[in-house]
Amino acid sequence: MHTIEPFYNWLELYSASEDPRSPLYGAENSLSQYTNTIYGYYIHPQWDDIESETLFLKVLFTDYEAGFAIIEFIGEWNDALHNDIMKLKRNIIDPMVHEGIKHFILIGENVFNFHGSDDSYYEEWFEDVEDGWIVAIGFQDFVLSEMKNYNLDYYLNYGGNLELVNWRTHTPKQLFKSINTLIQRRLSM
Repeated sequence: MHTIEPFYNWLELYSASEDPRSPLYGAENSLSQYTNTIYGYYIHPQWDDIESETLFLKVLFTDYEAGFAIIEFIGEWNDALHNDIMKLKRNIIDPMVHEGIKHFILIGENVFNFHGSDDSYYEEWFEDVEDGWIVAIGFQDFVLSEMKNYNLDYYLNYGGNLELVNWRTHTPKQLFKSINTLIQRRLSM
């Protein structure tokens, strides 16, 4: 797990640790010291800590004018034991919503498991972005299936043509525009 790094191609466009409006402003990540672990396995030091034992993230891009954020995750999303959604919601999402972010693109290629609980924090997040949306892309099928078992598909958009978006080949603004177009088509059906 220590070799899995956050996506770096947009680093010259945005860094959450240098953004005074970001909940991760001032966060310091080593390039060489491995300190964070998930179940005893060290993870790359560039992943950001959200006070969860099993879930880490990297805010890849935020555009306050357009009102969107792109967040990449690594680890096990465990709401049952560690209440990861509460930590994510309170430590990252709430401050971003307060800054006007209402569109969230969640990238879950490195989320290796999901354990659900109740959906109250997802419902709250969904209500917070009433005029926006929350999209999950790149999550493995069994993770999405488990999320669906907890009815999170009511709050999160995923699957179908959203999985066809090759997000790494886009600029952040192109990715937002592509996903927003797909979501608008879904809503108009």
